[in-house]
Amino acid sequence: MFAGIGLVILLLMVFGGFAITGGSLGPVLHAIPHEMLIIGGAAIGAVVAGNSMKEIKQLFGGFAKVFKGPKYKKQDFLDVIFLVSSLMKMLRTDGPVALEPHIEDPNSSTVIGQYPKLLKDKTLIHLITDTLRLVVISSGNLDVHAVEEVMDHSLKTHHHDDIRPADMIQGLADALPALGIVAAVLGVVKTMGSIDQPPSILGEMIGSALVGTFLGILLAYGVMAPFAQRAKQVIESDAAIYDVVKQIIIASLHGHPIPLVIEAARAGITHSLQPAFADVFDGMRGR
Repeated sequence: MFAGIGLVILLLMVFGGFAITGGSLGPVLHAIPHEMLIIGGAAIGAVVAGNSMKEIKQLFGGFAKVFKGPKYKKQDFLDVIFLVSSLMKMLRTDGPVALEPHIEDPNSSTVIGQYPKLLKDKTLIHLITDTLRLVVISSGNLDVHAVEEVMDHSLKTHHHDDIRPADMIQGLADALPALGIVAAVLGVVKTMGSIDQPPSILGEMIGSALVGTFLGILLAYGVMAPFAQRAKQVIESDAAIYDVVKQIIIASLHGHPIPLVIEAARAGITHSLQPAFADVFDGMRGR
């Protein structure tokens, strides 16, 4: 929502300010489609040339994140705490044999199935089940620090892949000013080919050429760079839920008391999404 509002404000302030100060929007609006054809086409071509279909799909997903915002809300963080805590409690009280069916077939698990939104996140479910599978097959002899290292590596790999759309959007922001100059240079070349025309026509052609530079800079610093920043914010906000999983598993394997496990889970969640300690503690007591 805020991305759309920001774009409206941007366009109103730029074009409205230009018109209020006496500028004529006619020549600018006339030149925009032609300049956008060059700038936008060059940008699309560069993206296609430099990426596979997977990365291109991720790029579109990055733009979607800008407008949709974070996927996980406060209730989702509360749910993941309850989910992982329930599985760790099962491991501790009922043993590996009771836990094994839940991690081998999460879709059929009566515990994991209580959280359909979390179940849709394959990365989250694999992080939980793959880690607990290591614990189960080790018969309790696994070094907790080794488990933590494996989880850290898994999270690092996922984050590197997940943050790519934001990096790609930032790459577009970095390239657009230069592509705007390309469009402007072509406009100047066109103008020079009509040097015998009256000054009024030449002035219009030069103005159209300068619109290319204007659009390149506006799109780079007014649209793409803010989009890249927002995409990064959304990705990092959603990534916090994976760290919650790690903290609960590691704290539980260390044998820490429940209050400390709760705090370990809550510590990495931003305050706007952080469940209250009482809500977590009361919910866990009933499980």
